Amino acid sequence: MGALTRTERHDAGKTDLTAPQSRQYLIFKSVGEQFAVGIVSIKEIIEYRDATSVPMMPAYLRGVINLRGRVVPVIDLAVRFGRAGTEVSRRTCIVILEVEYNDELQYLGIMVDAVSAVLDIADTDIEPPPSFGAGLRSDFISGMGKIDEQFVIILDINHVLSVEELSSLDVHVAPPTNEDGIVPH
Repeated sequence: MGALTRTERHDAGKTDLTAPQSRQYLIFKSVGEQFAVGIVSIKEIIEYRDATSVPMMPAYLRGVINLRGRVVPVIDLAVRFGRAGTEVSRRTCIVILEVEYNDELQYLGIMVDAVSAVLDIADTDIEPPPSFGAGLRSDFISGMGKIDEQFVIILDINHVLSVEELSSLDVHVAPPTNEDGIVPH
């Protein structure tokens, strides 16, 4: 008793593809609305700090910060969404994300009002983005996640941050570094 049979051992390693799948999302607020980003692209969350402004950049680019030797552009999500800039409060933070551009991982920060939680959202609880009325560019939204009886807007971070757009503006996105913060040659 207690030992698995050969069939049970074989079946134990299998994943039931018919079972509902879920993913983890970071839930946060910006301009009074709840948004979500898949945690797979999140590097870390840091307390808000003043960014060094960069001349001649779009209004949504708050500036750059030094993150352990890396130059990290910080995007004010509210301005990116066409609203007034984020007012800094004690809960304001910067979510550092890794996005892929030209087969390299780049760090970008988004300034948000507050981070709420990390939640699992089942794929079955995600609806397609609305075709109208969201107040955001449709390419910014990958879906609407149902949490209890409310919806949270799941962002398509590759479109929201658009490294291509930033690159065309000549923003210096830091090259990859080793664990000592040194750019390898």
